[in-house]
Amino acid sequence: MSRKNPIANFGQSRYSIAIVTDDARTNLEKLIRENGHDFAAISKMLGKNSAYIQQYIRRGSPKKLDEDDRRRLAEFYGIEERLLGAPAMRESGRRGPIAPDGLLRIKQLQVGASAGPGSLADDEYAESMGFSPKWLGRLGTDPANLSLIVVDGDSMDPTLGDGDDIMVDHSAASRPLRDGIYVLRMDDVLLVKRIAMGPSGKLTIRSDNPQYPDWEDVSAESVNIIGRVVWTGRRL
Repeated sequence: MSRKNPIANFGQSRYSIAIVTDDARTNLEKLIRENGHDFAAISKMLGKNSAYIQQYIRRGSPKKLDEDDRRRLAEFYGIEERLLGAPAMRESGRRGPIAPDGLLRIKQLQVGASAGPGSLADDEYAESMGFSPKWLGRLGTDPANLSLIVVDGDSMDPTLGDGDDIMVDHSAASRPLRDGIYVLRMDDVLLVKRIAMGPSGKLTIRSDNPQYPDWEDVSAESVNIIGRVVWTGRRL
């Protein structure tokens, strides 16, 4: 006889409650009861012994939910993690807002960074895209320093294609340059190019597409670095 997954019996939680308390245990109990669930089944969903949730709510043991358990419960019930005891910094502050789905929103620039002839920069943000906070943490930078820009043009093919989303770390603009792909501004034009450092301190600005010219011996002072490209996503 196959063992059933307790979560399969739940489906989606019927609704998320309007929380009126700051007590994580009270909030969780209200969620469980008003969605017709029980302590034992929720415990098994988390891979814990059947008394785990009851002991947490009734006896205060553990004192707080494990971070992974808290995130999973918040995602299941469609609420913010802070309502289950997450530190306030997980919801706001320099890291940026975490949505009810547990994803951290990264701002998306309205215009693209040209990988071709170039397009004028516009600092307005049109929308945002959600990413896992854990995944963003592996990038090694504060998510508040990140933004998304759409590539415009084919000069960085095959590395970056027209319409690709790129994630830009703006904190790189305040650090010493190293070889890599950057978003930069030259003559009021926003570009995405590969930068190589020369022994003299001059830059070589390259396009990965050999049909486009490179710029040799460029003075670093003439280039306004917007940020370093740390991730790209594309539609297949």
